[in-house]
Amino acid sequence: MERNYAPRRLLRLVGRMAVCASLACAVSAFADSLDERNELIHHFVTDFKANPLVADCAAHGNFIASTSSAFDHVEFPPDSFDASHSAIEPWNDSFDEKKQRIKVDNVVTVEGQGMPKDGERDPTPLKFRCGYVGSQMLAFGWNDPVPALRPRAEPRSTHSTKGKHGTKNKATTGKTKSTSKSSAKSTKKTTKKH
Repeated sequence: MERNYAPRRLLRLVGRMAVCASLACAVSAFADSLDERNELIHHFVTDFKANPLVADCAAHGNFIASTSSAFDHVEFPPDSFDASHSAIEPWNDSFDEKKQRIKVDNVVTVEGQGMPKDGERDPTPLKFRCGYVGSQMLAFGWNDPVPALRPRAEPRSTHSTKGKHGTKNKATTGKTKSTSKSSAKSTKKTTKKH
C-alpha cells in the first residue's frame, strides 16, 4: 500500500517544482522588462529633459509597439519630448468612449517613430495617448496600423418561430410547451410505477 503513495508523492513534488520554476522564470522576465522600462524612463528624463509622465507614456508605448507584428521598437528623438510632439492635458473625464471609459485626470500624448521588424519599410509615425490619475497610468491607446483581431460573430440561426408579421406564433409556442410538460409528466408517472 505504501509503495503506491511514494510515486504519487514524487510526481506531485516534481509537478510543484516545475510550477515554481516556471513562475520564477515569469517573474524574472517581468522584472527584466520592468528594469528596461525604468531605464528608458530615466534616459528620457535625464538626457532629453522629458516630463516624467511623458517619459512614462513613451516607455509604455515602446513596450506595446514592440509586441506588435509590425514593429521591432520605437525611436524617440529628442524633439519627441518638446511641446510640438508631446503634451499633458488636464482631462477629468473618460479616457475614451470605447472600452476604456475610465475617468482620468490627465491625458498625455507623445510621438515617436515605429521601426519596422523587416527593416525594408520606412519608419511609421506613431502617436501614443496615456490616461493618468496622479502618476498612475490607467488607460492607453495608440494609432496601431495593424488592426486587432476581432472574434467572428456566430452565424444566426435560419430557423425562426416568427410568423409573417414578425411576432411569435403563440399557438405553435404554446403547443410545444404543453407537449413538453405532458411528456415530462408521463415520464414521471412511468418511473413511479416501476
